[in-house]
Amino acid sequence: MNRRNFLTGLATATAAIAARPLSGATPKPATAKIKVGMDNFAVRAMGWKAPALIDYAESIKCDSLLISDLDAYDSLEDAALRDVRRKAEAAGVALYAGSWSICPTSKTFKKNWGTAEEHVRLGLRVAKALGSPVFRVVLGNMEDRKSEGGIQARIADTVAVLKACRRDSESAGVKIAIENHAGDMHSWELLQLIDAAGRDFVGANIDSGNAVWTLEDPMDVLETLGPVTICSSLRDDMVWDTPEGAGVQWTAAGDGLIDWKKYAARWSQLCPKVPIMIETISGSQKVFPYKSPEFWKFYDKRPAKLAKFEAMAKRGHALTAFKAPAGPEGKKVTQDFQKAELEKSIAYLRKEIGLGVRA
Repeated sequence: MNRRNFLTGLATATAAIAARPLSGATPKPATAKIKVGMDNFAVRAMGWKAPALIDYAESIKCDSLLISDLDAYDSLEDAALRDVRRKAEAAGVALYAGSWSICPTSKTFKKNWGTAEEHVRLGLRVAKALGSPVFRVVLGNMEDRKSEGGIQARIADTVAVLKACRRDSESAGVKIAIENHAGDMHSWELLQLIDAAGRDFVGANIDSGNAVWTLEDPMDVLETLGPVTICSSLRDDMVWDTPEGAGVQWTAAGDGLIDWKKYAARWSQLCPKVPIMIETISGSQKVFPYKSPEFWKFYDKRPAKLAKFEAMAKRGHALTAFKAPAGPEGKKVTQDFQKAELEKSIAYLRKEIGLGVRA
């Protein structure tokens, strides 16, 4: 063997030894990036239909798009939906389909899509045609906690609808994602609903903004719902202490109290295949007078959970609410504000947190 061949062989062997794991050590697997996307409700003032939403999602480097209402399609015929699907595939944007209340006794339920079961079956068909793995729906809102029988009665009614549509879900190959929506359910109540219906075809659409509307820490909600999460609608939260309870204002990602590095790290352990999709609804404020005993007539008070929410409030501070001017100018200001909040969030999650698969 000549000197050149000897040195080449030595270098190759050394590199191989260096790359080999230590005895008994397990090679560290490559970590897949979490996709990042948007919920179309974030830019609701634009009034865009599905094709325009896909173009916009692509332009701000989204990997996925949740179209959370059926009115966003020009047609619900399968052929038209397949055209939308092809457009999204060409843009490299994964579609997620959604709609609203499927609880027939909720104060938010509307009969524009027929009965609750007909609504679910329609949504499953739409989702299948679009190539969406889920059909996202909600129970209702916080007013349902005050309805006859309380939220437990509404959960039971929703579970009945879901069970009636199990075969339709299985046949379509589409799971049903229920959101913790507008203060309707605590995270543990949503988990109860999912378990009662069946985790094999029902999961959670987790909403970090709505978490604070049930006086919960969004990170704690992720711990509860992460293992059953199949879709998402996320935003940041600012919470602050008030004499009567706490003030809440939703914000763009990075402007609130969520530690997104920690949140994304836990997400990658609990539901790594689910995109983090942003639904900014920034600007308005709400006060929760939870320091009054009367408040707890309609909510499930769990001291350990509440303590985590109160710890958030101690770290937070009041913000200035957004208010658009009256008249035609107000619409343009609102549109610009909604786009800016969403785009700021997507850019923050991509650049600062390292989310997203697009170059």
